[in-house]
Amino acid sequence: MVPEQIINFKVKILNMISSNTSFIALIGNPVSHSLSPIMQNAALKYLGLDLIYIAIPCKDEDLELVMNSLKKINCKGLNITIPHKEKVFNLCSEISPIASKLKAINTLKLNSKKEWSATNTDVEGFIYPLKTLNLRKKHSIVLGSGGAARSVIQGLINLNLSRISVVSRNKSTLDELIKNFESEIELQGLLSNDNQAQNLIEEADLVVNTTPVGMKTTRRENNALPYGEAFWRSLNSKTIVYDLIYNPAPTPLLEFSANKGCMTIDGLQMLVAQGLKSLSFWTNGLEVPFHIMNDALKNYL
Repeated sequence: MVPEQIINFKVKILNMISSNTSFIALIGNPVSHSLSPIMQNAALKYLGLDLIYIAIPCKDEDLELVMNSLKKINCKGLNITIPHKEKVFNLCSEISPIASKLKAINTLKLNSKKEWSATNTDVEGFIYPLKTLNLRKKHSIVLGSGGAARSVIQGLINLNLSRISVVSRNKSTLDELIKNFESEIELQGLLSNDNQAQNLIEEADLVVNTTPVGMKTTRRENNALPYGEAFWRSLNSKTIVYDLIYNPAPTPLLEFSANKGCMTIDGLQMLVAQGLKSLSFWTNGLEVPFHIMNDALKNYL
């Protein structure tokens, strides 16, 4: 976005604010890179609501103070991002089953008692671009064993995939992840340096990257592929490759996969879809067409 476009966007936001305006906020650290204000403010304008969406940086030690303060002013809801998705549990009076299961919260609103009610919209966001594909009884590989992997695995279970393998560098988080889902599905876990991973890549119908490798940073990295290029040498053209990263577009992984002939999906659709679910949660069921948020991001990027 050029400087003139940035100025025009900020002017539009200022024109939306009145003395009665309430707000929804993104809480995390850092938050300056977030695209959520762009798409959420476009949606709020479309709905004609006297609401704006802002990003608030918040350090770990300030989280409880900030959350309690926001309950006392005209805040109508929150998104929670890294590193607070697990830490906010103790500050909520109501937690949805899906948030409890995933051990992560990304969306909050105040209930009738002015206490925080929490949920997680990441699973719905993740499966949005996959719903039209026939993945039932197919095989998927999930790269990484962090918090994002939990949402992805739950989404794949919801889509009725028959076999899910997880590849990670971290044995302790990998073991914990497998244990978390043992009552629902038997996950195959492999460390990234296991030679068997090559066979998995060749056979997989879907590969999902939940690691941060390939994300745009201040330090430019060329051809940054999760677990290195050798890990991907057996990738075949029939595999769908889904990278949760949306900046840069395409990521090195998706560029590499497209050159192999694979269908690719970036994280922008997940970002928009989970944002739509959050907005519906805050507004008690109001819905916005997907293209309203998606077009706002594309115009910005």
